[in-house]
Formats: sequence, structure tokens, C-alpha cells
Amino acid sequence: MTWTFTDDVGAFTEAAGASLAARPAGNTLLLTVTATLRESGPRAYGTEPPVLGWWRGADGEVAGALVWTPPFLPVLGRAAPEAVGALADALALPGINADRDAAAVLAARWPRHRVEEEHRLYRLGTPVPPSPAPAGAARPATTADRALLVGWMRAFGEETGQPGDRAERIVDERTEHGGLTLWEAGGEPVSMAGVSRRIADTVRVSTVFTPPEHRGRGYAAAVTAEAGRVAREQGAREVLLFTDLANPTSNGVYPRIGYEPVSDRLLITAEPE
Repeated sequence: MTWTFTDDVGAFTEAAGASLAARPAGNTLLLTVTATLRESGPRAYGTEPPVLGWWRGADGEVAGALVWTPPFLPVLGRAAPEAVGALADALALPGINADRDAAAVLAARWPRHRVEEEHRLYRLGTPVPPSPAPAGAARPATTADRALLVGWMRAFGEETGQPGDRAERIVDERTEHGGLTLWEAGGEPVSMAGVSRRIADTVRVSTVFTPPEHRGRGYAAAVTAEAGRVAREQGAREVLLFTDLANPTSNGVYPRIGYEPVSDRLLITAEPE
């Protein structure tokens, strides 16, 4: 019962890919990150190589996996309790992004630590149209919208504390696979929502952004609802999204359009002693 680590995304996918795909909701971050590493190379997220790990139980089956793309925190997917307990001994961690229970187990090993963020994972149940519906309509983003989308992607990163150096690549990749939706009102784009590529019949809505001057009018709920509807129509069995629990607006909006809570994740930094 050991952890194995590599920087080879092909070896990681061969070992752990089936296990991740069997539980796509709990492993959604690992699935999308490894897909990006396969498509864009090992330096897709930074200058350091990734650390990719999997844990096998006594029966030889993979029952835990981790993806670490510095400078981001290591991301732990669904993992058996034994795998979580063994992780801190197997790898020097700077912190963790994991479900609440696993994060608490690991944080207990660090004399000093700080909870940076708390996220909630939602799953789309029965879609509910926004009520009242805002003015306007949705449309797919195209390459003609690139400058606007890149600017909005960078603004989203500034507001959420994420680096904006990948904005152009994200826009290009998502536009190529139809993963960006715009809401227009009065002929002007006023909000956007991004959707990841479909992996294991699952997509994740992300990068929902409305410029400040257009907020408070229901555009974000409407564009998110439309992005989820289209994903379902195109064959996605699961439509997921994360919210920051510190943001009461998003945690109020998404349940009203049919999203149901699944689990919580903590982002914890281990501080030097």
C-alpha cells in the first residue's frame, strides 16, 4: 500500500485514469488538470514539472490520486482514508487542496497552517430557468470576441486571486471547443461563463464573470443556466461547478437555478515552523 509519483502524465493516466473517471465529480479537478497537461505539455501551469501521484490499496486497485502543478497547491482527489494518512509521509507538501475531511487529516500533521479558501462543489440537478429572466439572450463566443474575452478572463483572475498569464490560452482553448458562452443585452456582451471539455461524461462550469457595471441584473445566473443547458444537450451526464463559500451571492444564485451541493473542499497552506 504505497504512493507512486511521476512527472509523466502518460504514466499517471495509464495507472490512475480509470479510477479518476469512475468518480468524475470527486476527481473533476484532477481530470481537467491532467487533460491540460496532455494537451499543452508539462509546463502548462508553471516552470516547474508537475508531480502526479497515485496510491494502491492492498487489493492492488488505485484508491487515491494527487496532482501538483507548482505554484498551485497540490490537489487531492477522492482517496481512501489510508491513502490520506500515508500521503504526508510520502511527500513533503506545502499545503493541500482536498475535501474537507482529508484536508483536516493532513492539516493536523502541520503544527502551523492557514485555511486560504473554502469551496463548495455543486452538481446540476433539475435545471430551473432564472426568474425573473433578465433581458437579452445567450450565444456561443467566437474568435471575434477574443479581445473582450481575454480582458474579462484577466479581470476574473484579478478578482479571484488567480494569475492572468494563461488568459489567452484559456480563451483560445475554450473557444475552439465551444466552451465559452456570452450573454448579450441590447446587442452588447454583458456576462460570460466557461465550460471545461467533457471528460468522463462530465463538464465543469467555471469563469463566470460579469463586469461590475452590469452586475445585479441576473446576467450571471442566466449565462450559467444556459451553459449548463447546452452541456446537457450535448451529452454531459454531470454538470459541476465550484463556488467560494466566502461569496454569499454565488452560493445563493446557483441553487436557485438547479445546482445541488455535493461536497466542500479546503485550500490549506502549511506554514513554516
